[in-house]
Amino acid sequence: MKKLTALFLTVIMTFVCFAALAEGTISVSGTGETRVSADAAVISLGVSARDREVLKAQQQVNQNIAAIRKALLEEKIPEENIHTEFINIYATYDYSNDLEQLAAYHAGSTLAIRVNDMEKVGKIIDVCFAAGANTLNGISFSATDTEEAKAAALRKAVEDARKKAEILAEASGQKITGIQSISEGGVYSFENNIGNVYARGTAMMEEADAGTVVQSAKLVVSASVSITFTVE
Repeated sequence: MKKLTALFLTVIMTFVCFAALAEGTISVSGTGETRVSADAAVISLGVSARDREVLKAQQQVNQNIAAIRKALLEEKIPEENIHTEFINIYATYDYSNDLEQLAAYHAGSTLAIRVNDMEKVGKIIDVCFAAGANTLNGISFSATDTEEAKAAALRKAVEDARKKAEILAEASGQKITGIQSISEGGVYSFENNIGNVYARGTAMMEEADAGTVVQSAKLVVSASVSITFTVE
């Protein structure tokens, strides 16, 4: 009876080994990208002022920020699209002659302005600077609907993974028979060119001819997957 049991176990183990050899796996990762046009921009700009008296520096900033808000509302930018990003006040000191002396107070305030008309982004920047802004931190672009782009990126990622697996299987004398497992690595969107802003015109041109031109690059939507294929 013990001999029969041992023989049976040997047959089972042999079958499992052959099955393992017949049904191997290849694990690969794949990536895919697609692009979508931005349809919104957030402009970060503001006002900074310097004075020996802290209240005067702060008052100058407050007055200019109020003028910028007023100008934005006149340009039909909704109030809910205008946000205070940060406010700061700090002192700087002069350390000459081994003495610490107050040099000035610096005050600043930054606004985040959302613009949904890409054709108006450059004009809005000009309007803000005409109203008293003197700092521009940058522009970020976004797209309100990226679902189709995300789906397309995922499809490309799966196709990329399958191509890699087919190359590996062919090189090792095997062929793909199916998929054992698949997992999404993540889907991300990012700007292809951040803050693509430049001033049109030169110092030799009339001020009326100058203007800020903003070109929004395509947003890149990237996806990755990990797939384990069965091969024989």
